[in-house]
Amino acid sequence: MTALVLSFIIGPKIIRWLKSKQKEGQPIRQSGPETHFKKAGTPTMGGLMILISVTVSTLLWADLSNQFVWYALAVMVGFGLVGFADDYAKLTKKSSDGVSARTRLIVQILIVAGVTIGINQVLPADINTHVAIPFFKDLYINLGWGFGLWALLVVIGSANAVNLTDGLDGLAIVPIAIACASFGVITYLVGNAVFSDYLQISYVEGTGELSVICGAVVGAALGFLWYNAPPAQVFMGDTGSLAMGGLLGTIALITKHELVLAIIGGLFVLEALSVIIQVASFKLTGKRVFRMAPIHHHFEKKGWSEPTVVIRFWIIACVLALIGLATLKLR
Repeated sequence: MTALVLSFIIGPKIIRWLKSKQKEGQPIRQSGPETHFKKAGTPTMGGLMILISVTVSTLLWADLSNQFVWYALAVMVGFGLVGFADDYAKLTKKSSDGVSARTRLIVQILIVAGVTIGINQVLPADINTHVAIPFFKDLYINLGWGFGLWALLVVIGSANAVNLTDGLDGLAIVPIAIACASFGVITYLVGNAVFSDYLQISYVEGTGELSVICGAVVGAALGFLWYNAPPAQVFMGDTGSLAMGGLLGTIALITKHELVLAIIGGLFVLEALSVIIQVASFKLTGKRVFRMAPIHHHFEKKGWSEPTVVIRFWIIACVLALIGLATLKLR
């Protein structure tokens, strides 16, 4: 509720400020769907609204002696700054190309590497480098030193998958809220000795406090959606999408539910895979699998209206979240 109220208070002020700084708004990709050209002039970097609301709410209500809270915030703010730099570069260049992919990747790797070392020191020693397999009782794969690479894949992959999804008004923010609400449940159960024992999932002391951050994201997301609903008054930008994706990946890493994130965040996975498939197919065969990637643009090209694509993708996100939560019990 704090994050929601904060979003309503600071939202109009941030939008006015962004409009005063961004006379032409976010650059529209020339190769994109024709319907997007009418969005010219809409400011970006609206993710600042989410970051401020979540950070302030977490600092107010979370147990600040909990190290997991600080690691999650560090990734969220760090990735948010990377996204902010990318958005700023796009605006100053007046192009859809921002900071180079190589630079973004290097900074993301440094952030995740530092946080992963810290997380491993706090996690129980018997599972800190393990990956839990959904639908099975006590089935873990010990990655050993390879866990560092796994952490990079999960967090950076999650961040960039959410970033690719953020292409239509309201498309990314609702699945983000759904995923964080789901992980709000998971973090509480994993951090509760009684419930985790009953469900036969890993008990990780202290993760229950991450439900505060998850709740704050849900509130901030609803507040942002108020202004991002079609026609959007502001876009999230990389500032918000990278931060939210990185946060989800980090929480999944801490709770040992990385593979469940792939289910709950299956929509983000689908968007990322569509880009990978499109690029691979074009380079290998010279042909495109989709009319346009990410896949939400494919359906736009097929004649679906933007609200139709968005609402149907929301439905898919809800179904996947229910399947992901079902892994807690179906074992």
